[in-house]
Amino acid sequence: MKKWNYKFTVPEKKKIRIIVYTDAKNEADDQFAIAHHLMTDRFIVEGFVAGHFNGNPQEYGAGHTAQASMDEVNLVLDKMGLAGEYTVVKGSELPMVDEKTPQISDGAKFIIEQAMREDDDRPLFISCLGAITDLASAILMEPKICQRMTAVWIGGGVYPEGTGEFNMEQDVAAANVLFCSDMPVWQIPRNTYKQVSVTLGILQDRVEPCGELGKYLFDQLVAYNDKTAERMDWPHGETWGLGDSPTIGVHLFERECEDVYDMISAPRIDYETFKYIHNQGNREIRVYNDANARLLLEDFFSKLKINYGG
Repeated sequence: MKKWNYKFTVPEKKKIRIIVYTDAKNEADDQFAIAHHLMTDRFIVEGFVAGHFNGNPQEYGAGHTAQASMDEVNLVLDKMGLAGEYTVVKGSELPMVDEKTPQISDGAKFIIEQAMREDDDRPLFISCLGAITDLASAILMEPKICQRMTAVWIGGGVYPEGTGEFNMEQDVAAANVLFCSDMPVWQIPRNTYKQVSVTLGILQDRVEPCGELGKYLFDQLVAYNDKTAERMDWPHGETWGLGDSPTIGVHLFERECEDVYDMISAPRIDYETFKYIHNQGNREIRVYNDANARLLLEDFFSKLKINYGG
């Protein structure tokens, strides 16, 4: 296992276990979050679940996007000098058909396996960087996991009304299964994860010089920016949102920092309008309103430079 170049240590009893669940080839920001998770010494990364983005399959084709995500996770691990050192499993290629029928996948089985382990009593989190088909399926397959892990989800529209949002729209049934379950949820909705924005100039200055990894992170983001050049609504040309990275940031906040989230009763999501339906009698969840982008981005830039030069 790679040894990071830090002149500090995180006490073992303060470390947490994390599964990273990512639709890594959908855009270009998951790659940054994957690297940041691995470079964060407080995290014990148990493995990766490669998720689908079947609602926007691009050149990979419907039914093949989870495989594309899996290939991309392995590529990032290779660029980090970590090839073969972490478990990477494939999730479902398709969203759920309803809220009662799980999509059986290696990803869902891996989530259950990690949640039900008895040999490590450190808290388990799952960082969800996309649709949550495999997490919802795991809940349906083994409801006991709800008492044994916490979901941190990049997804959902702006509260209180709610709006369309990419990760949620990929599998509304899965989002409803999670919201209506007993699993603790830390939700990072669109207006919050959009706070983590950078310019391509910043990335050229702070990321691109940092070895093979930094060059790949920068080059693949620029390539995706060029690929979407004909779209006028998004991206913006010279600006990008590293919107998956707040799954790291919420663990970097001071523990007493409670003004960055609200506790609300989990809603349901309407299948047609994607709006929140409140007063469902569900347990309360955290909904983050502040991503502390400065802390998050500076931590990433520093760890990248410390470990990969530049």
